[in-house]
Formats: sequence, C-alpha cells, structure tokens
Amino acid sequence: MFEQPRWSKGSAFSLVAGVVWISQVASLGLFASIPFWILGSGFLAAGVSQLLWPGDDRIAHTQAIAGVLGSLVALPTLFFMGFGTFLLLLASALAAAWGAGRIAIELEPHYENVPVPEPTFQLFAKVAIDEAILGFEQFVSTGFALDGTLERVIDEVGQTHARFESEGFLEKPANYHQTPPELLDPEIQIRNVGAQPVEFLRFESGYAPREGEAGRDRWLGYEPCRDGRAYVLRHPGAPRPWMICTNGYRMGHARIDVGIFDRFHHRLGLNVVIPVLPLHGPRRIGRQSGSGFIGIDVIDTLHAEAQSIWDMRRLLSWVRAQDAPAVGALGLSLGGYTTAVFASIADGLSCAIPGIPLADFTRMLDRHASQNQMRYAETKGYDLDRVYEILRVVAPLVLEPKVPLEGRMIFGATADRLVAPDHVRDLWRHWDEPAIVWYHGAHVTFAFERSVWAGVDRTLRENGVFV
Repeated sequence: MFEQPRWSKGSAFSLVAGVVWISQVASLGLFASIPFWILGSGFLAAGVSQLLWPGDDRIAHTQAIAGVLGSLVALPTLFFMGFGTFLLLLASALAAAWGAGRIAIELEPHYENVPVPEPTFQLFAKVAIDEAILGFEQFVSTGFALDGTLERVIDEVGQTHARFESEGFLEKPANYHQTPPELLDPEIQIRNVGAQPVEFLRFESGYAPREGEAGRDRWLGYEPCRDGRAYVLRHPGAPRPWMICTNGYRMGHARIDVGIFDRFHHRLGLNVVIPVLPLHGPRRIGRQSGSGFIGIDVIDTLHAEAQSIWDMRRLLSWVRAQDAPAVGALGLSLGGYTTAVFASIADGLSCAIPGIPLADFTRMLDRHASQNQMRYAETKGYDLDRVYEILRVVAPLVLEPKVPLEGRMIFGATADRLVAPDHVRDLWRHWDEPAIVWYHGAHVTFAFERSVWAGVDRTLRENGVFV
C-alpha cells in the first residue's frame, strides 16, 4: 500500500525488545530464564532478519507472535520482578508487535479500486493482530507430508478435472450441486453458553460426493462431518425474520460463534441460526478447528464447501418451516465465501452479506502456502490453474448470485493481511458492484468498526429483515 523502504523502522522495535528481554536473564534462575531466552532470541532474530532479508512476510509474522507471547509472559513478572521491570518488558513486547504491523503495511501493495488507508498508530496496531494470527498459522500449519499425499492430490485433481469436463460442470458449475432433502425434525438440545440459552441443533447431513468421484471414500470416512450441526438463538412468540450467520476459518465453537453473532438476536431482535461448517468445531477431525478445509489437498476443500452448501440449504428449509417472514445470510471470512456461494445456489434469500470474504481458494494458497513447498509441488505436476478450474463449481467469482442487487452488501478491510483486499474487490465487481463498506482496519477488527454494522443494519432494514 505504501512504498517499502530498504529497511523498515519497525525492525528496530524488535531489536530493542530482544536486548531488553535478554538483559533480564542475569537476575533469574536457570528455568525461569528459559522463556526470556526464547523470546529475546525471537525478537533479535526477527529484527536482524528484517535487516538482512527485508520483504519476507514470515519475518513480520514471527515478530508479531513473539510480541503477543511476550506481553503474556510479562504479566506474571509484575509479582516477582517489580512494576518497573514488568512495564519495560510489556512495553517492549507490545512495541515489537506494533512494529510488525508497520512492516506488514509497508509490504502490502496497493490494489486498484480499494481505498488506501492512512498509515496511523491505530492502523499498525490493528494489522499487528493479523500478523500474530499468521504467525500462529505458520507454526501450526506444517504443509503437506512427503509420504505420497502430494502425488495422490495431483492424481485426484486430474481425475476430477476430466470428470467435470465430461459432465459439463466446468461450463455449468451450478449443476454440480445436488438438491438436498428438506430438514424436518432435527435433534435439539438447549444448553447455556455463558448466560445465554442456546439451541444446539444436530441432524444427519446425508451429503455424499457422487459415486466414483475422487476422494469420495476418504470424505465419507470423516465421521464428525456426517452430522450437520448448528447453534440457534430464537425469541419466543410470533414469527420473526431469521439470519443465517456462517462462521469463519478456525471458528465453529459455540462460545466464539454465539458471541460474535448474538448482536442480531439480542440487539436487532432476530432469530439466528449459525451453521457449523464441515471440519470445524464439533465437526473437526483434528485438534484444531478448520484443519483440512483450506490447503493443498483441494479435493477435500471441494467436498467441504459442497457439503457446506448442502447443509445450509437443509437448514434454510427448516428455517422456512418456522414461518420466517424473511431470511438473510451473513458470513465472515471463509463464511463470507460460503455465504456468497450459498446466495448463488439457494433460492429466496432476502439479502446476502459476505464479510471480509475470501473469493478464490487458489489465490489464498498462492499467498499463504510455503513458497518452497509450492514450487516443489509445481515441479511434481501440481497445477494451480487446473485446481482453479475444478473449484469453479464452488467459486463465488464464477457462480451468479440469485439475491437481488439491492439485497447484496459486502464489507472488507483495506489493510487486511489474511484476505487481501483484491478478494473483496473482485467479489464486489462480480456481484455488479452492490453496496460496499471499506473500513480502515485489519481482518479481525471488523467487530469494532461502526461503519460495518451501520451498513449491515441498513441492508437488513431495506430488505425487510430488520425493522
């Protein structure tokens, strides 16, 4: 977004933090000094790396997550190292994280038709949160194993492309989506999430890839995905409009999702259903929510997104059976992508609001995957162009929205480091340039942006979902 200097001043904060943290080691015992050595070394490594190899995104990620971890480790020092030392450690860690935000802003190019945010103290702090998340992801996402997985994926992509071409799905991608049966009698249990009573809805999904489709048996073996799940917030009494609010990547847990989407229930008086995407929350197959949905194993991505739309269409039939006078849809990040696809497959939605949405899985892979591993994969025959073609059947930039233009609204962040602003811009263009709110912030700061919620509420009001 801004011209990048040869050496960013943001690296100085990391170097200073490294010196501060390591200088405290002498007053500590052997075991107590270990976190200080680790964090101090991390700060110094990030600062020096920025001087030696400026422009590498991973440096800012590392500096940001070290700053966040340092601020947490600093807290207990208040009780055994004194207030002055505590304040010095905390300030240096937060300054390093802030510096990572500054470096990240300098790395990001300007995107045509996207407002350019003014570089401010607050903006750098917001972007630092994105960088810390990316730092976490770079340590927990190990890429693909060199155990034949890559070769299997390449073979499955080839099989899928040939089948989609022969069956006409590449030209008419909407035809790929099978019509699910209506959802009539789901299992519902009421549990408290904090002080909020929430209906935990569960039903047999019934989704299955077509016979003979690549990856079918593997996908059906993901037992937690066989049941569809959702969290429901509703008011007693007369029928009210409903919102279908879809979780983002790594979300899917009741406490997180209900906390984010409760405003539609509590403040706007709407009934809310929050689908849990496959591979998320109670439907996850690994330790972390979302693992397997986005990655180089794109046939799993295909089935995960196709099942998301299947399950949401079933939930929509159940919502309509509750005498809903109007139904809107909103999703965040990965949920924004899914909401955009849902609005292109499902009929009768009053409005659809993709928020901070990614719009192209292949573009996300190209941006966030390990570049060394991607180069290796491409030498083995992994073709991102072919991947893009088979994912057309679940692509919001290909499918045509069924929601009327006046019912479409999008919001995005001008300094988003997780989902680059060009995703949002391209979806806006494909959707015939509906109402859009750009806020000067980062991916995860949408919740604190008044302009976002003013735009969302206006869209709901104008389309009969909120009076």
